Amino acid sequence: MSNAASANDGATSEASKGRQGPSVAKLLDSLRANPLIPLLIAGAAVVAIVIALLMWARSPDYRVLYSNLSEADGGRIISELDQRGVPYQFSQGGQALLVPSDQVHTLRLQLAEAGLPQGGNVGFELMDNQAFGISQFAEHVNYQRGLEGELAHSIESLGPVSQARVHLAMAKPSVFVRDREPAKASVIVTLHSGRVLGEGQVNAIVHMVSSSVPELAAEDVTVVDQNGRLLSLPGGKNHDLDGTQLDYIEEVERSYRRRIENILIPLLGAQNVRAQVAAQIDFSRREETSERYGPNQPPNEAAVRSSQHSASYTGGDELARGIPGALTNTPPGVAPSPIELPAQEGQEGQEGNENNTEENGTEENRPPSSLRQDNVINYEVDRSVEHIQHRTGEVERLSVAVVVNYRDSVDEEGEPTREALSDEELAQIDRLVRQAMGFSSTRGDELEVVNSPFTQQPDADTDRAWWESPELHDLALALGRYLLVGLAALLLYLLILRPLIKRHTQAPLPAPALESNFRATVGDDEEDSDDADRDIDDTYEAPRRKKRKSAGYEQSLKELREIAQEDPRLVAMIVRSWMSKHD
Repeated sequence: MSNAASANDGATSEASKGRQGPSVAKLLDSLRANPLIPLLIAGAAVVAIVIALLMWARSPDYRVLYSNLSEADGGRIISELDQRGVPYQFSQGGQALLVPSDQVHTLRLQLAEAGLPQGGNVGFELMDNQAFGISQFAEHVNYQRGLEGELAHSIESLGPVSQARVHLAMAKPSVFVRDREPAKASVIVTLHSGRVLGEGQVNAIVHMVSSSVPELAAEDVTVVDQNGRLLSLPGGKNHDLDGTQLDYIEEVERSYRRRIENILIPLLGAQNVRAQVAAQIDFSRREETSERYGPNQPPNEAAVRSSQHSASYTGGDELARGIPGALTNTPPGVAPSPIELPAQEGQEGQEGNENNTEENGTEENRPPSSLRQDNVINYEVDRSVEHIQHRTGEVERLSVAVVVNYRDSVDEEGEPTREALSDEELAQIDRLVRQAMGFSSTRGDELEVVNSPFTQQPDADTDRAWWESPELHDLALALGRYLLVGLAALLLYLLILRPLIKRHTQAPLPAPALESNFRATVGDDEEDSDDADRDIDDTYEAPRRKKRKSAGYEQSLKELREIAQEDPRLVAMIVRSWMSKHD
């Protein structure tokens, strides 16, 4: 059974081949018989090639619209571009979307209006659609996700940043101090191609994140780029200066340098002055409070704050004194009782009593008198209180170097040369620079003015020839494309279309002459042909013999070859007619 089936299959395949063979042969014969079909096919191919070359020459220059898009955002953007009819391409392994360069900015604005690309970060809009009865933990997680998304959006608004992602570890409060954990944050930024983040921008990101999260210190924020480089180094390259302070120093130096050059360029020329400034800036913050007391001023000039005077006088009037009683009422001048003095005192008293008895008695009986005065004067104290807050970023010291080129002049022979400036001119330049920079010897500023010849360097803009301009190169490139298209079209016409058109429009040779020539070439080898061939030989026998006698075999063969090369179609048709007659 299997052999029979295989035999049937073989017979079927042979039958199908037999049916296909004549059909293909007939198709080829019809194509060969009609010489206009190859001409049409060749013309269509040439036109298609020329159109393809023109489209290549006029193809727009594609630029990157977005890169590193997520699959969802990429699909939305492609759908929007398809609706707008904007051509696009992919590059970099499908990570970048390219559009024509003249539509890049317009498409970015239009897509931004449509909310594309949306990005993978979700902000506080996550809190809008919360389920009823959500747990406190889920609510806390949603809040953290929303805060991370908002911070990422804010960081992506910076120019060099393409994408950003923020990870937050929120603080864990506790009643015990040892169990408290501060908040920490990590930021991953994807930068645009060829862009970098400056130190000041990194510090800005760190401070923005630390200010947005409770209990998050700036030193606990880490910033990393897409290549894994740590951007938020502690203290940066200079442990004492950050990027903002370095930028301030550069700005101060640039300002002083601009002052010096602006005052010297009108005198010496823009290409004859070079100045450099090194500024030492004090960024320390200091506050001082002092209280001073001066010495008292002279009494005539002193300011009296308060004055107190008191006087006390005792004596004069004999008033009643003592303890009330009999002795108190005793009249004065009479001793109530004799006075007993010691021995020495008694002796002295006896001697004194002998001379002045009456006077001693009067003085002893007189009561004592006294006068007491107290003056208290309070003067104003010379007191001064001074509070000084030193300014941040104050210039402590300046170092300036100025180089002046030699003056262009002409020597005695009339040839151009350069000569040094005189001492008076250098002194004048020195004074001008001192005034422009605000030179201060107490501050320790330094200034050096040097007169030296400059090395002559050709200017690239002025010495560039007209054929080296970039605009001319772009124009030549565009014209070269169209010239290449024209050259290709010309070659296609000369090599393909022209021979076909010439062959189609050329008048064919008479069939009897061609058959006579062909029979003359074959000669006596075809004497044994059938009756149809003998009739043709008999009809053209006389001309053939004349041709053979006049030219010979070699000449006839040469002419036959030329005829075959000029119009092989006619030769093929004659041979085909002979074959059909033999069949």
